[in-house]
Amino acid sequence: MKRGIRAAAAAAASAVAAVAVRDLMQRNHALLRNFPVIGHGRYLIEAIGPELRQYVVAGNNEERPFTRDQRRWVYASAKMENNYFGFGTDNDIEYTAGYPIIKHKTFGRAVPRSNPSAGYEAYVPCAKVLGAARGRRHAFRPESVVNISGMSFGSLSGAAVEALNRGAALAGCLHNTGEGALSPYHRRGGDLIFQIGTSYFGCRDEQGRFDLQRLKDLVASAPVRALEIKLSQGAKPSLGGLLPGAKVSAEIAATRGIPEGVDCVSPSRHAEFHDTDSLLDWIELLAAETGLPVGIKSAVGDLGFWDELITLMATTGRGPDFVTIDGGEGGTGAAPLIFTDTVSLPFQVGFARVYRMFAERNLHEQVVFVGAGKLGLPDNAVVAFALGCDMVNVAREAMLAIGCIQAQKCHTDTCPTGVATQNRWLTRGLDPTLKSVRAANYIKTLRRDLLKVAEACGVEHPGLIDTGSVEILDGRTAATALDEVYGYRAGWGLPSAADQKAIAELMTATEPQGSTAPPSATRVG
Repeated sequence: MKRGIRAAAAAAASAVAAVAVRDLMQRNHALLRNFPVIGHGRYLIEAIGPELRQYVVAGNNEERPFTRDQRRWVYASAKMENNYFGFGTDNDIEYTAGYPIIKHKTFGRAVPRSNPSAGYEAYVPCAKVLGAARGRRHAFRPESVVNISGMSFGSLSGAAVEALNRGAALAGCLHNTGEGALSPYHRRGGDLIFQIGTSYFGCRDEQGRFDLQRLKDLVASAPVRALEIKLSQGAKPSLGGLLPGAKVSAEIAATRGIPEGVDCVSPSRHAEFHDTDSLLDWIELLAAETGLPVGIKSAVGDLGFWDELITLMATTGRGPDFVTIDGGEGGTGAAPLIFTDTVSLPFQVGFARVYRMFAERNLHEQVVFVGAGKLGLPDNAVVAFALGCDMVNVAREAMLAIGCIQAQKCHTDTCPTGVATQNRWLTRGLDPTLKSVRAANYIKTLRRDLLKVAEACGVEHPGLIDTGSVEILDGRTAATALDEVYGYRAGWGLPSAADQKAIAELMTATEPQGSTAPPSATRVG
């Protein structure tokens, strides 16, 4: 009997060893490569998760920052699996104030496909030409209304950055470098927006000062399509960044132009300008020297800055080509809790206030507006487009697509799936080639769903969805139109008439419209 027990134990040990070897060798699941054998426990728990949550833990819409339903939609979209949901919504629509309702049209000029297959891809370019309003030499129409937001190499692993950049190339979208400079992992085929932060990483001299020639050399060496000056972001509004010395590897040091192994502290303010007027001077300098469209990124707090910016734009003709508004609910990296929870306005409130100020001065048609802050979900994105966004940036949703499991370990350097860590053992589990396909699948799916919703609203493009197509529930018995909620006037939130006409023609020339069965002989009218 003892011999039998020993044989069984040996067989079990061999089986476990075989599973461990298989887990270490496979590339489909970063979690299993990093945690062989025991990682299967996570998938087992996930498989019975609905039952556990239903009877023991939490509902599908209770987890934050992203609910189980939201994460499931991203994961399924990234893997090209069934991302539909059965038996109706489990959101508490009737009693949730602030819930958005999109109003479809019975008869609209755009007709959705009668039977859209899950795999078809949609071409949805920006409704405005970036840089055209100010005659930039390298003005262009972005090929995608969904793009990857700024997440630095350092905050994310090299493998994660490479996966996102390869995914951007596959999806035909733009990839923002984040303020951590342009790393080798950003050079995998995706077009870039180069973000310039307060430390001028990638375009600084040995003393840390901005170096215009280095910027020009960098732009010439990579597919950089635009420059973005980061004033602040939703995750760390009005704070400088900190990368601990333990994370400043030789590779990160070389990429950023900083000493290896020393804490990397970014200032909270720029040295190249000290007020709004000098900011505009710097924008025009960068645009003239590089020929690229130049924009700014900011969370929204004190509106005095925006009033001064818009006044100077109206009176001097200087100005950014695009404005990226980040909501206070955004954030991919580490920040003090008080800043994460309460500093800067949430996206809808902040964006609507800024857009309204541009519109009141008739400047809204001259600027490309980009939104960020949990806009990688179709419902949030549709509201953003209705409010006046021309494009949306996705950050954490893109992280989910390449394997993030919302472990919320971004600040500890122990991300279990290798996305937000510099730990070599953990990052080895993330296969950039495989995950790039998933990033592209997610972006393509979001883009396609936005087009489907636009057509349901009777228009050819998400940028043509107006505020009249959205209402905000006040509870069980009342709803308020989106324009009334945010004080918009008729026509606000839409591109110029010329841009509307151009994008409608472009969409109908490239995207097939739906159709109906042939009419009968007794058709009326």
